[in-house]
Amino acid sequence: MLELYQFEMSHYAEKVRLILDYKGLEYRKIEVTPGVGQIELFQLSGQRQVPVLKDGSEVIADSTAIADYLDKKYPEKPIIPTDLKQKGLCLLMEQWADESIGLNARKALVGSLSTNQTFRTALLPNSVPDVVKNVVGAIPGEFLSVLGLGMGMGPDAVKSAKEALKRDLTALCFILMEQPYLQGDTPTLADFAVAGLSMYLKFPTGPYLTIPESLKGQGVSGIADIGTFEPFFTWRDKLYADFRKSSPFAATGAAPTSINID
Repeated sequence: MLELYQFEMSHYAEKVRLILDYKGLEYRKIEVTPGVGQIELFQLSGQRQVPVLKDGSEVIADSTAIADYLDKKYPEKPIIPTDLKQKGLCLLMEQWADESIGLNARKALVGSLSTNQTFRTALLPNSVPDVVKNVVGAIPGEFLSVLGLGMGMGPDAVKSAKEALKRDLTALCFILMEQPYLQGDTPTLADFAVAGLSMYLKFPTGPYLTIPESLKGQGVSGIADIGTFEPFFTWRDKLYADFRKSSPFAATGAAPTSINID
């Protein structure tokens, strides 16, 4: 069986999970423990970042490389067009999604954590005691903003990221006004990249992710909670309903299997 080494909260891993589900491939999620688990992941793949896919003796790192591998190894329900023009557009949109939506969504999420107490505490696992959640929620937003500044995610960076995301989502709404998918009548890698990487902007509802229930449907203020971008999130929700499978851990609340390097 395919093994996906991941963080459940990684939007790049979510991009890969969408592709695996669309293709109808069975896979096992292996949750990598930050720190120690990433050292073990380096032993397997030569790098520390998720997602990493293991298919027998094959080990593939990076969501784009994984998508390309899956389309070649499992060609049923292709996600990369064969027409050269459409293929070029697909790959360009996927790269744009990785570098614009993916990176800016992370910055916008950090900004929301510093300004939205409810959102901040909702990110904590259900197993965290209420007293700890109260402490986390009480941390001054100004303090978190200073921490974000040290990581290159200060208020100015967050503001620029949100402005870029609003332009991106507006463009996507225009494209999707008269067609069901970004390149026409059939979903491609571009659709799954955009849908997966928008996870931080508004977490999908439904049994797809092993995350706290209170987090589902929440997202970045000024994006997730205004009607301007509702057409985009409605489109994304339909993509999930049509192709994303329920998480096998959602019903029981169990965690994905811990990392175990052979």
